[in-house]
Amino acid sequence: MRIPGPAEIQALHEKYAPTTEAFTLVHTHCEIVWGIAEQLLSAPRLAHLDADLVRAGCLLHDIGVYHLYDAEGRLDHPNYIRHGLLGHEILQAEGFPETLRRFCSHHTGVGLTRHDIVSQALPLPHADYLAVTEEERLVMYADKFHTKSRPSAFLSPDEYAAHIRRFGEDKVTAFEALRAEFGDPDLSGPVPGYAAGGGARTSAVRA
Repeated sequence: MRIPGPAEIQALHEKYAPTTEAFTLVHTHCEIVWGIAEQLLSAPRLAHLDADLVRAGCLLHDIGVYHLYDAEGRLDHPNYIRHGLLGHEILQAEGFPETLRRFCSHHTGVGLTRHDIVSQALPLPHADYLAVTEEERLVMYADKFHTKSRPSAFLSPDEYAAHIRRFGEDKVTAFEALRAEFGDPDLSGPVPGYAAGGGARTSAVRA
């Protein structure tokens, strides 16, 4: 499988971003997520993962957000949960394989189940959207530590765990399993794709 590199993926973001502001917000977030994943990949126990695939997954995972902007540049917040499927559709239209498309449709929260969708009346087809491969799980996990909400910010593992608890203890358990699998990232210093320091702290998560 051919894996697109950063320049090709950036061009794809530029193609679909409706405004410069939207591009900066989404693409920068994707770069930050890759910076976090790259740091976690440095652990010897994760050396067997496909780093190029993880990088592509991180840089592509939120591309569907662009389809939620209207002509005036306003984001459709009530339908934000659909951004993963919208990204899946974009990559499908661009001819990318299912392996890459799944990074879009299977990264939301710590995984969406059919039960989640039905019980919460989410505007999604009734199906399971769970990260399965180690690469998918790492992208989903790394995404949890940075939010695009204004102001954008980093979240500690404990902050994200506190946020996810409102969706049920099973979600906290799933997140803690990801922490055990991949470890906690060090967000105290500069993260690639972000200037330095980590930005303001917030619990308003919109990863």
